[in-house]
Amino acid sequence: MNYKREVIGDNIGFSTIIDSKFNTCSLYVRFITELSNETSAVNSVACELCTMSNSKYRSIEELSDAAAELYGGYISDFSGRRGDVQILGFSSQWICNRFALEGEDITEEMLDIVHGCILSPDIDTKNGGFRQNNLKIAQNNIISAIESRLNDKRVYAVNRAYEIAFRGEPAENDANGTIEEVRNVTAESAFKAYMNLLETAQIEIFYVAPEENVTVAEMFRKSFAEINRNPREYKICSKSPLKNPPENVTEEFDVNQSKLLITLKSNSDDYFASDMFNIILGGTPVSKLFTNLREKMSLCYYCSSNFYAEKNTITIESGVDRANIEKAYNEILHQIDEIRNGNITEEEIQSALLMIDNDCSGIGDTPAQYFSWYFSRFCFGDSITPQEYLQKISEVTKDRIIRIAESFRLDSSYCMLNKESAE
Repeated sequence: MNYKREVIGDNIGFSTIIDSKFNTCSLYVRFITELSNETSAVNSVACELCTMSNSKYRSIEELSDAAAELYGGYISDFSGRRGDVQILGFSSQWICNRFALEGEDITEEMLDIVHGCILSPDIDTKNGGFRQNNLKIAQNNIISAIESRLNDKRVYAVNRAYEIAFRGEPAENDANGTIEEVRNVTAESAFKAYMNLLETAQIEIFYVAPEENVTVAEMFRKSFAEINRNPREYKICSKSPLKNPPENVTEEFDVNQSKLLITLKSNSDDYFASDMFNIILGGTPVSKLFTNLREKMSLCYYCSSNFYAEKNTITIESGVDRANIEKAYNEILHQIDEIRNGNITEEEIQSALLMIDNDCSGIGDTPAQYFSWYFSRFCFGDSITPQEYLQKISEVTKDRIIRIAESFRLDSSYCMLNKESAE
């Protein structure tokens, strides 16, 4: 595997990841912009609209048929939250030329479609915006995604925990905005938002393929050179200030199972020790939370932790009966203290390393995994390989894990209570 990144424009990066074992080519284009209630919804709708048609293929049917005819090629949109920014963009995949049955230049044809969607969108010249007939479809797609998160109470609880933990910071906002904000987007406002992204967003492009193709980078270099760019700098990672005293929020819902989420924050820069602490605490089937709260004490249905490195936070998530919430809460804090007090076994450390080794070994199985890894590394400001990451993790000592555990302090908690269990 060969990875390299070059700058092809004003705050525009182009990365190539070449691995000869693949039989497909993949392209990922990501816009990095502010995360706010004012822009999240309209940005998401705009990117959705760009994958529905372009100036050459003027309808959803024409565009999807053109891509599908290229041995099942496709283009899709993306909208997500990462730290304090909104990440939007496009993903596309197609079969590489050497597998074309009649020697077609699949890459050129697919790049023509993708390029048109990104840099030559389908515009209604009468209203100066996207076509009205596609707008309602895009809005409904995004509203369905928002509703699915609201209806999945486990996902809803995690989002509420983030809202509470990051209140007053960009990270508290949803990447798609609210349903009302999505409904208020017009064809004109969506087009204006997309033009603003092309002008101001930081742009990262990743090309994952079995062999080099310099024409891909050159195509984007020339196209973006024609845009009057005025890019802004966006800080993806930032430490979240600790609440003092911790904030506790409780809500009641008609659910079968209560949810308890606890957020910890740290000012430490020891990222690798933080990752080890999180995995030992709640990242494996032999972690302290799973072994003690679920297996030994039967206090919860599930209990795990997640290290949100962009905000230097750890969120502990559990599903519990209402009667066991206080016991589970206290035991979670007790297990954190156990690590702070040095009660860490060699088995726990080795299990954490084995999990990381397994995860790192799987990176590269698919183009998407390669992209995910190196885009994440870009967000963290480095380009270390999975092997280098594993080496740094293996150098984390027990003392470093103890020190990092001491640095993580209780910030907030969110409890979703089960109404049916109320007395």
